[in-house]
Amino acid sequence: MRKYVIVALLPILLMACGQNQNNKATLWSHKMVDSHGLGDFYCNRHYQSKLDSTGWDYVSGLVAGAVLETWKQYPEKKAYYQSVKAFADLNLNEDGTMIINSKGGSALRPSNIDDLPAGRIYFTLYEEELRKGNTKDANRYRNAVDLIRNTLKYNHSRIAAGLPGAGGFFHKAIYPNQMWLDGLYMGSPIYAQWESTFGKTDSVEFNRSWDDIALQFKTIHQKTYDVEKQLNYHAWSATPADSNSFWANQQDPFLGSSPEFWARGMGWYFAALVDVLEFMPEDHSSYREIVDIANQVAAGLKRWQDDGSGLWYQLLQYDADMTADGKGDRVAGEVYNIGHAANYLESSASCIFTYAYLKGIRLGLLDKATYLPIAEKAYQGILETFIKEQQNDSKIDIVQICASAGLGPAKDPSRTGTINYYLAGKDVTVVENEGKAIGTFILASLEYEQMNDIIR
Repeated sequence: MRKYVIVALLPILLMACGQNQNNKATLWSHKMVDSHGLGDFYCNRHYQSKLDSTGWDYVSGLVAGAVLETWKQYPEKKAYYQSVKAFADLNLNEDGTMIINSKGGSALRPSNIDDLPAGRIYFTLYEEELRKGNTKDANRYRNAVDLIRNTLKYNHSRIAAGLPGAGGFFHKAIYPNQMWLDGLYMGSPIYAQWESTFGKTDSVEFNRSWDDIALQFKTIHQKTYDVEKQLNYHAWSATPADSNSFWANQQDPFLGSSPEFWARGMGWYFAALVDVLEFMPEDHSSYREIVDIANQVAAGLKRWQDDGSGLWYQLLQYDADMTADGKGDRVAGEVYNIGHAANYLESSASCIFTYAYLKGIRLGLLDKATYLPIAEKAYQGILETFIKEQQNDSKIDIVQICASAGLGPAKDPSRTGTINYYLAGKDVTVVENEGKAIGTFILASLEYEQMNDIIR
């Protein structure tokens, strides 16, 4: 009798074995790097045919960084490293003292925090070229990260003393006294990694720098976190009456905050928390507070995860029943953001949330029993909803990406931060194969693959 049971079960066992082999063979990080990481992607709607000929930008830097992380996890992929090195070299002068733009000038615009995060690739390049004995390039890369860290720490505009949030970094010079969730990702992780890598020789300055990094998170969390909704508003202004802050709440509660919870903004913030905590000394006086903030964010996003798909909507507190109202937003007598577009599951945010959950679990910052099911469901949802196989090709595409979103300034009154804006704004279009989703999908996939390797 027992042998007949074995025979009956054999096809099922073989099928399961084949599925396991297929799952093991499908490295989605590789598939995305090969499809769009090395080229054929968009940076804020500008098409890039090759990574190694792409200019300096936080989006191209995100893609390059994800490709480089793939090489670190799979070092046999030497072409990945070479492509990122070529990108890095293209955008750096001879001795590494200037990040250069296409016209030969500095790519680091005054107090523009978006210009900084691409420099994270130089840490790995520095270490690898130093290991190879290529001190010339290693020194160039060290100079580059020194430049970026010093530009942020010493030269970037901050909210002035006497204002709420004093010491917080401006998001950009054109957004005076404003902090956006996005900016925490753009500035703080490279600042933190520099301190961890090079800053320990001066203990006094080292501690001051970590105080400074912690201040950024504590300030924006205090100003934007809604305890009832368990979410952070996209941005906050210390001077809400300023014309560039026309979108800001003009009275309590949440004086100075923008009116909605934008998914990718929270994604940048969540990723910034886990990326910084990877390097933050555990004995720092603010370490536990920053860990607590990361757990508050994780709990809030768990609450607003879509039950069916495991993904997240463009506007986090609503589902697909929410639409732009068709009437638009009236600003200074003009009407903007007219349309009826519906809220939608958004891929870049879903990818970066998944990355941050998985990395936070791996680092011991988030409870595995609570959050691993959330991350696993999200990752499967990403594959099922956003990843599309190209016909007659081995390539994949990623879809349902918010191209961009922002707030103001005064010269762009259409960027109101309302439901109408995030769903029907002229710059908030839905695109595919944009670097902000390509890079975050690769990073999420690497964490997922690493988790599976540990389990196996």
